[in-house]
Amino acid sequence: MLVDRADFADLSDLAAHRQRLWDAQRDYVATKSSLHRRAWGKASPPKSLDGLADLPFTTKEMLRASQRDHPPFGDYLASDETTIARVHRTSGTTGTAMNLALSRRDAHETAVVGGRAQAASGLGPGHRVVHCLNYRLWMGGFTDHTTLEETGATVVPFGVGETQLLIRTIRDLGITAISCTPSYPAVLERVIADHFPEISPRNLGLKLGLFGGEAGLDNADFRARLQETWGFKVRNANYGVSDVFCNFAGQTERDTDLHFMALDILHPELVEPATGDPLPWAEGTRGELVLTHVSRQCQPLVRFRTGDIVVLTGTDTAACGRTAPRFRVVGRSDDMVVVRGINAFPTQVAAVINQFADLSGEYRIVLDGPGPYDVLPVEAEVADGGTIEAALALSLEQRIKQSLGITARVDLLPFHALPRTEGKTRRVIRKDTP
Repeated sequence: MLVDRADFADLSDLAAHRQRLWDAQRDYVATKSSLHRRAWGKASPPKSLDGLADLPFTTKEMLRASQRDHPPFGDYLASDETTIARVHRTSGTTGTAMNLALSRRDAHETAVVGGRAQAASGLGPGHRVVHCLNYRLWMGGFTDHTTLEETGATVVPFGVGETQLLIRTIRDLGITAISCTPSYPAVLERVIADHFPEISPRNLGLKLGLFGGEAGLDNADFRARLQETWGFKVRNANYGVSDVFCNFAGQTERDTDLHFMALDILHPELVEPATGDPLPWAEGTRGELVLTHVSRQCQPLVRFRTGDIVVLTGTDTAACGRTAPRFRVVGRSDDMVVVRGINAFPTQVAAVINQFADLSGEYRIVLDGPGPYDVLPVEAEVADGGTIEAALALSLEQRIKQSLGITARVDLLPFHALPRTEGKTRRVIRKDTP
């Protein structure tokens, strides 16, 4: 089902390959997935992938309802349960955790596609990479581990917790790369300062930082801060949507855009977030990413709304030689905050905050009620050794107004007042949401 080195393949050849897979996949889903039959009603899946826009969407809420009414895997489980080789659960960051089932073939394809992203970011034979995501049920743990192994690197399965032991392990084993969330290095920095005063992050010897699971790496100031503190190359190596693929996009050594690495087995669309109307798959288009499996046994999805708002930045051959389309993630539709009619995303706020050396870069947006909002409430943390000053808060408010066109109310907090997490960090807190 997979195409060898698909990230370098001719795009028209990949489109024909996806169509051949869809010829079988559409009948499989129509026959085996009760959820999709309900969603489609009297409509039939089109013979051509070009006609997908005529089908209704599949949404996260539909999956939640399906698993609630048909536990544990929902009635979009298209295969016999004996086909399931591995079970994961989503992190539940944006709602109820979901049970994810993979067959052996699903797991293999997931590892290969994710391995393309990790390899493009510079990981390969000769590297020793420590993987610091949760190994319990989250797909980011074991399944992401398999994507790291796919590159030929030596993988150390550390997981989360016992951070002092992690620092010693990096030193003892001569680790050269780390795989974690972008916010996790801040946790390590604090532990190093408190328990290893004889060393600094830079002299741990890490050469490569592979990140995923959170937004923020598109911000040049945040990247520069990481690179200056740690001395490693910063790579956005792990973009995915757990219900679809844990990792199907990563940046390369030549630029900071994400490359879509799964065009042999995953069909993408862009739609207008508010209306769902289809948008052209063309450079410069901004819209919500919609994905369709053309090769998935256990829980195939057709026209799944990811909630991620992306900008397609390139469809020609990239400087690295890859044909894989390039894109940037602007934000999530469920994290979008509308302030007096203007759409604002946490990543935009982070980009402004990271321009201030007097701030640590940690922040959160705390919303009281469902809106609408006249003011964006931002809690920002001062840098280590910094002081809370009204002038600094006012300066940040003015910069947000200049950059984003919205009015913000900034509350400054002492250094380390906001939580550092080993998993995904929530930037938007809605008080009306548990």
